[in-house]
Amino acid sequence: MSAKRRVFLSATGAAVALAATAAVAVAGPVAKSDGPPESPKPGKPAAASELRVMTLNLWHGGAKVDDGLAKQLAVIEKHRPDVVGLQETSGHSAKEIAEELGWDHWQSDADLGIISRLPFTSEVETSQAAAGVRIRIDEATGQEVELWTAHLGYDPYGPYDACFDGMAVEDIFQREAQSGRTPQAEAIAKDLAPKIAAADETPVLLVGDFNTPSHLDWTEATKDSHCGYGQVDWPVTKIFEGAGFKDSFREANPDPAAVPGNTWSPVYPKHEGSTGVAEPQDRIDFIDYAGDKLTVKDSVSFVEGDPKPVPDQAGNVWPTDHAAVLTTFTVG
Repeated sequence: MSAKRRVFLSATGAAVALAATAAVAVAGPVAKSDGPPESPKPGKPAAASELRVMTLNLWHGGAKVDDGLAKQLAVIEKHRPDVVGLQETSGHSAKEIAEELGWDHWQSDADLGIISRLPFTSEVETSQAAAGVRIRIDEATGQEVELWTAHLGYDPYGPYDACFDGMAVEDIFQREAQSGRTPQAEAIAKDLAPKIAAADETPVLLVGDFNTPSHLDWTEATKDSHCGYGQVDWPVTKIFEGAGFKDSFREANPDPAAVPGNTWSPVYPKHEGSTGVAEPQDRIDFIDYAGDKLTVKDSVSFVEGDPKPVPDQAGNVWPTDHAAVLTTFTVG
């Protein structure tokens, strides 16, 4: 029996371009708890010990595969996140998924969505290309977190400028600003600054499809995987790091050469899907966090099955063109 959950709907959609480009999936095991939770004392609910956070781009609301909603639900039910930041919901997917699960949700008019098996405790706030809500993760202690989902501008796309056009880094960075990503990241960092300052009390999570690689991934050690470029301090991830966010995936997997974690794209090995030049493969979906009450236990990027490339993707078990990212935090 599922408890009736409050539903938060908004007529205010975050102004975000739908991504046609974003990053490649590396399958990996999903973190599991080390053992059964300690039994609660009679009459007192158990304190939360873990929080499982997922980000998932739904690829036009699942319309690119057969039975998209059923496949989206299968991902959520198998991997058991507590909270999920969604992108490319097409104005309906967050609502549909949450209603099937009996979860709280927020659905924008177009792109963004948040779903949670745990209760929302605030109205949704918005920033440029991002939206967030407060969620109670522990009824025993009243502990809450802020979960923000973001989908930054996609065109021009930095890895194309690098790998297809061989641009100088300074020219790539000018086009990062032209894409909207750099000013969007600056606006989000500014808007979230008071929340980040208080994050040791109420942790802040910023998840989503940032449509950019990370400065933690484009290094001298990985230049052979990134078209010969060495260290590239991609502006968006540097802005978020400077604002006080930590990259949970790279905390759990500190060597980008050993564990790339690519999320773009399981269905675009070639630029046209199954044809054309090799598509740059990158980690462009992130779960960032601030606050010392969260500690990264594990973080993985993953897909299900063996997705066929575009244009033969309709029958794929995996419902999207991105890999998902799932981070398990210990709480306390």
